[in-house]
Amino acid sequence: EELKRTVRILGRRSKNNPVLVGEAGVGKTSIAHGLAQRIAEGKVPSGLKNKRVVQLDLALLLAGTRYRGDFEERLRNVVKEVTESQRTVILVIDEVHTLVGAGSGGGSDGGGIDAANLLKPAL
Repeated sequence: EELKRTVRILGRRSKNNPVLVGEAGVGKTSIAHGLAQRIAEGKVPSGLKNKRVVQLDLALLLAGTRYRGDFEERLRNVVKEVTESQRTVILVIDEVHTLVGAGSGGGSDGGGIDAANLLKPAL
């Protein structure tokens, strides 16, 4: 049922960015994998055929970042690449909640950037 709902949301012209929320182990990642499988098998509406499901690994994106701004730059590059794919990529971000506050530097001066805000223009 959740997979069908996700497919319906992705098929919309607008507001087509599903967010799967739930406790660990309830099957959020399995839904994303099921979606990829259905697309590969051609068992989706025509608007979703020829799409690629790409899972962003936040741990790899963070790996090796040493300076303030490194992570944000990497995330900007991912968003740019997905945006330039001409709507052929469905980006799956597991543990997306970890982006809130990421890159902010943890300072109380309000400086830095909330990495989640980098995604907003692409949504």
